[in-house]
Amino acid sequence: MNEKIIISPVTRIEGHAKITIDLNEKKEVEDARIHVTQYRGFEKICEGRPYTEMPALTARTCGICPVSHAIASSKACDNLLAVRPPKAARNLRRIINLAQIVQSHALNFYHLSSPDFVFGFDAKPEDRNIFKLMQTNPQMAKDGIDLRAFGQKIIETLGGKRIHPTWIVPGGVSHEITKETKDSILKQIPQALEIAQSALNFFVQNLHKFDKEINSFANFPSLFMALVSKKGKLEHYDGLLSFIDSQGKVLEDKIEPKDYKKFIGEAVEEDSFLKSPYYKPFGYKEGMYRVGALARLNVAKKCGTALADKEFERFKNLNNGKPILHSFYYHYARLIEIIYAIERIEELLNEEETLNPQIRAHAQINRNQGVGCSEAPRGTLFHDYQADNNGIITGVNLIIATGNNNLAMNKGVKQVAQAFIDGKNIKDGDLNRVEAVIRCFDPCLSCSTHALGIVSSIIEIRDEKKEVIKEIKRG
Repeated sequence: MNEKIIISPVTRIEGHAKITIDLNEKKEVEDARIHVTQYRGFEKICEGRPYTEMPALTARTCGICPVSHAIASSKACDNLLAVRPPKAARNLRRIINLAQIVQSHALNFYHLSSPDFVFGFDAKPEDRNIFKLMQTNPQMAKDGIDLRAFGQKIIETLGGKRIHPTWIVPGGVSHEITKETKDSILKQIPQALEIAQSALNFFVQNLHKFDKEINSFANFPSLFMALVSKKGKLEHYDGLLSFIDSQGKVLEDKIEPKDYKKFIGEAVEEDSFLKSPYYKPFGYKEGMYRVGALARLNVAKKCGTALADKEFERFKNLNNGKPILHSFYYHYARLIEIIYAIERIEELLNEEETLNPQIRAHAQINRNQGVGCSEAPRGTLFHDYQADNNGIITGVNLIIATGNNNLAMNKGVKQVAQAFIDGKNIKDGDLNRVEAVIRCFDPCLSCSTHALGIVSSIIEIRDEKKEVIKEIKRG
């Protein structure tokens, strides 16, 4: 008899989901899927609101990466106004976006994923958490808190508060940075860099322990998409879209983000509220692509800062310069991006223009559609608004960074389940691996859906009649 395993909720992720694993009559894994079980309504909620409210309103989409939504939203509003913010405003937006990448990547590495790296995937469930890390590796736990605080304090200092700052506005930012604030942030750079490099050294030195996971955690050919600069360097705020295939061949280059619909299709699966975007020329599912830190490093020719580029070269050598297909290396890519972000924040703060008090362009509605695009910690984020001549929003389309990875996450869940799950002897450590492949992508499901009072993850195992034979819930 076919059976089903349910893991519910999936733990140590941002948001809520469940995983179902279908077994055949031989107790072998036949299929496995991740289901995002909440509903997101922001595309409708925003209709009828004035465009000036959009950055603050859409930032409420997420409590982890509100800055990314405020950035993409403000850029869409810049488009509606047909203005380009002054250089100082663009620099300040870049700094706060990079600060968010630091704090979000640190959250994934230290708080969510490091227990598996330190204690192993087969460790007791009660030990796989940040509290056990605080007991056994207090310095590492403190580093995680300090590095995340570095990013959050920058967000608070510039934006007024750590979550849902309203400082990023259409046309620029609401106030300039002072020399005292600039100097205060610069003083924190050396310690932040030291912590980031220590984390990267720890991860690289322990990679040899995880060969099985590296080879089976969403390791398959796919396309990759990211923003890059005009010179092909790593880019998080602006730039042009690029698609490459699994061999590194450029499929599309220098795409203006406003033209995203020519290249990205959107599908919906019946068992999830998360969109499934795909590369339109290849069609649904065949056009599966990945975004986020791994994709950004695969697509970019270099980072553009000294320390990050040094590690970027070592990263590229993992596959002789070709794209890295192992999703386990998302962790590696995020650590490189933390170093890049800290170095880039220092560079931007030291630019004289950053202190210029001219920080906002003012205009009325000059276009009826505006598209904003930026790189959120988890990948490429699109805000697409339609507005009438009075600036009232009449239509919204959002492609949340996590949604871009939906097809790849599902394929990854199936791959790791088939590699580790034995239906005759189901082990907790193997179910943890099924959850851990999702952590590689660092999905922000609360970003793409919303619900209150729901436990964080579920895994189901189902028989051939799709009846649940085992369900695991983690609060």
